[in-house]
Amino acid sequence: MNDRYYKFIVIFTTLLCMRFTQITEGSVVSTGDFNKDFFVTWSPNHVNTSMDGRERSLTLDQESGAGFASNQMFLFGEIDMQIKLVPGDSAGTVVAYYLTSDQPNRDEIDFEFLGNVAGQPYILQTNIFADGFDNREERINLWFDPTKDFHTYSILWNLHQIVFMVDWVPIRVYRNHADKGVGFPRWQPMSIKVSLWNGDSWATRGGKDKIDWSKGPFIASFRNHKIDACVWNGNARFCRAESSINWWHKEKFSSLTSTQRRLFRWVRKYHMIYDYCQDNERFQNNLPKECSLPKY
Repeated sequence: MNDRYYKFIVIFTTLLCMRFTQITEGSVVSTGDFNKDFFVTWSPNHVNTSMDGRERSLTLDQESGAGFASNQMFLFGEIDMQIKLVPGDSAGTVVAYYLTSDQPNRDEIDFEFLGNVAGQPYILQTNIFADGFDNREERINLWFDPTKDFHTYSILWNLHQIVFMVDWVPIRVYRNHADKGVGFPRWQPMSIKVSLWNGDSWATRGGKDKIDWSKGPFIASFRNHKIDACVWNGNARFCRAESSINWWHKEKFSSLTSTQRRLFRWVRKYHMIYDYCQDNERFQNNLPKECSLPKY
């Protein structure tokens, strides 16, 4: 990335973070303590949490991976998590950070970080399930090394759109076109799940590069999570209503701003490596309906 764009992104994200801090102060439902906001879903001996509960790491070795999930479920909001990915030769490993309803016709909003051989870039895959149907994968290469430091990965989910962000830069937008027959997660509450696991059957070069266990154990780290969302209490109407608490439904968050659109187009032009909406062979020249509809 050239210096001009780097400075532009730094300034933009700083201002955006200040803006969101002012907007969301009264609606944050997380404590910042992993022990209070999440529970370990599997392999607790592969989960390490700092004394103050503010940082957590997952370990993958030949015995097991590990995972954790939120204590509560949510319907709309914004979720932030700072993540430092597995360094070195991470081929075959998968770090997943996602929202899921865990129903047979589940809704799901996925970040999946696909490891690679040493010297090759991590691949960030996103996907969306709506009413049990997915096949909406997109892949990008990041413009930085995500193993050197923590970076913020965010999901904004409202009645209008789903926006995936990396350090506040929008990398993907999925609009609500339900009125046109396109599936959109809007009724099922979802929990937050995070895991590190062996995906070497498919994750790196379609499964050609396997995990080299001699390079393990493989460790991914997490900190500074923020859950600014509507806690599910059985009342969808409450979570769907626009209010000072449900700020994410306000008109200003119904589409990308002009600056966000500029960054979004930059990501798509220079960092995208796969878009299901361009894969005519896969869909036999019958692309999903949303592919011909506007993103903002």
